[in-house]
Order: sequence, then structure tokens, then C-alpha cells
Amino acid sequence: MARALYIHWPFCLKKCPYCDFNSHVREDVDQAPWLTAMKADMQAEAALAGNETLTSIFFGGGTPSLMEARTVAGLLEEAERLWGFAPDIEITCEANPTSFEAARFRDFAAAGVNRVSLGVQSFEPEALRFLGREHSVGEATAALEAAQSIFDRVTFDLIYARPNQSPEEWERELRHGLSFATRHLSLYQLTIEPGTRFATDVRRGDFAPLDDDAAADLFAVTRELTESAGLPAYEISNHATSGKESAHNLTYWRYRDYVGIGPGAHGRRSGLATTRHRKPENWLAAIDAEGSGIAETRELSVREQASEALLMGLRLREGIDRVELGRRFGLEPDRLLRTDRLALYTDLGFVRTEGARIAISPAGMPLLDALLGELVDDGLVTS
Repeated sequence: MARALYIHWPFCLKKCPYCDFNSHVREDVDQAPWLTAMKADMQAEAALAGNETLTSIFFGGGTPSLMEARTVAGLLEEAERLWGFAPDIEITCEANPTSFEAARFRDFAAAGVNRVSLGVQSFEPEALRFLGREHSVGEATAALEAAQSIFDRVTFDLIYARPNQSPEEWERELRHGLSFATRHLSLYQLTIEPGTRFATDVRRGDFAPLDDDAAADLFAVTRELTESAGLPAYEISNHATSGKESAHNLTYWRYRDYVGIGPGAHGRRSGLATTRHRKPENWLAAIDAEGSGIAETRELSVREQASEALLMGLRLREGIDRVELGRRFGLEPDRLLRTDRLALYTDLGFVRTEGARIAISPAGMPLLDALLGELVDDGLVTS
């Protein structure tokens, strides 16, 4: 078997107003004890799920590009010792495109990182200010060029469907992004998440989110331009040339096991869901007391696992194989989805069915969340 490893670095220089990830601002972080603690968290997981070669590692956050290169190198050395690496292992580090962090790219590559994911978010100065980003457009451009000179695989994020954004404005910005000729892009519509500063701003009337019809127009522009540039969507928000898809994220979307270590990290291990303590100080205390940062380990019923597999797999362009999933979870294939709804949305052109394979069509992707709620059988949602 193979397995993926997610390492969560929870610290940021500031909290972005749209972000609901487990990120924390601290004045100073002594990285030596963090390296020791994260190694301990890995060792605890390997004791329960070892002897499975790692095919991908993903440093996420927070802002993992704030890590020292020796911290990254130490974690990779320990991961290889515990699990071993596949010959073509993908090792990704998320990074903000500030000049400070871009200066670390060469050291990260020397440590073993072979893929970088840059949080560019926009090429418009006003949008960067609105999104609370620390970098300038010039820094983003320089960071992209530096990354491409060092790493074979570079991807970056853009956030669109911002307030009052027009199709013409988004087309211009996206064409500029495509001009960098990276072979992977993550393009996310701005979502107002509960508990974020943007949620407070919207509640106070400081700005209004783009309405659904206008956002759908921008989604259509996104699909048209990326398809014509040779980066079709392989997942609702992720685009790549053939063979350059994110191996790590495909582990999630194809519902395979993965280890999650660090504050707030989630994992899946042989039908168990693992959750780490979210607050960095609580996670460190758990490492000292228990030898791992786990806050909860919960057994998932077969139906919960099947439901999660469907909800993740239908995000993909390839969709799911109903027979394969039924065999995997010991369930009748016809019980995985509501057959009446499946027939309805197939007739409407929102779903494609080819034998056992079921996928959301391009016309259905803008309605993905609603379709998932309609298609996934109620009996799979409850344990």
C-alpha cells in the first residue's frame, strides 16, 4: 500500500480576512522544539500505520514557507526513515510570494521539496489589499519567476468572484496568470466562511459578495480560458496539464488513507478519522503528555466512509466508479446514490453516466454543492 503525509505548520505573520484554516499569529516561534514535537507526532502515527511507502508529502498551513529549511529537511529525513519514499514522491510546500520567503526557495529545494504552491491570490493591487495579503504584485511576479527557475513543478492560487468583479476584469487577470505557463493552477471563488473577518464585514454591510449568477459567469470564463490553454479542470477548482495533477490532493479526492500531523491536522487511517489538537500550545502539551498530538480518533462506519468517498470523488472530472466503490465498502452499487435523482440530473445534462462511472458534467459543476446534496443517499450520511 501507499500513503500520503500532510504536515501542518500553523503560524502566519497575520490572519487573512477570508481564511478559516487553523492558523495562528505568534510573536516568535522557536523552531527546534517544534521539529522535535513534529517528529514525535510522526513516530506515533508510523507505529500505528507504518511499512507503507509515502507517495506524497504536503507542507500546509498556516504559512509553511516561514519554516527554516533545516526544519523542513529534518522532517523529511524522519518521514523517509519511518515510511520510505516512492521513487517519484511529490513533496509540496505552500508559500506566500513575499521576497523574504522567495529567498528560501533554493534552500527548500536542497532540503527535498520538489513542488511549490504559491498563494498569489491576485495580480491586482487593490484586490491584494482587499484580501489582506502581505505581498505586492511585483513580489508575486518575482516569486513566480524564482520558483520556476528552481522547481520543476510550480502551481499558484488565485481568488476570483470578488465583490463587483466583472467577467472582463477576471478574463484579463486570468490571462495574465496563464502567461506564466505553470502546468497547474488552483482557481477558487471567494467564499465567505463563518467566523472570518469577511463574515463580520458582510454582516455589518461593509461589502456585498458577488451574487450567484455573476459568479457563474466568471466560472464559465475560467473553464473556457483554462481549457483553451491546455489546463483543463481535473477537480472543480484545480486545473492541470495531463500528468501534472496534484498527487497529494488526489489522495484526498480518491479517498485514500493519509497521515495528518501538526496542530489541527486531520487524517484517515484504515477506517479511522484522526484529529489533532488545534491550538498550538495544546498540541505541544499533548505531545509532552501522550507522545502524539491526537485529540480524537473516531471509527467511521462503512456508510460514513462511502459517503465521504462520494462527496470527494464527485468533485473530480473523472468522477467515481460505482461498482468499484461498492466493492470497496461492501455495499450494493445502486445504494450509493439516489437512483431517481441520478436519472433526473442525467436527463438534465448535469451528470454524465458511462457504465459504472458517474461524473458531474461541465454544466453541473457550477451547481456541485446542490447536486451532491441531491445525489448522495440519505442512508449513507448517517452512521
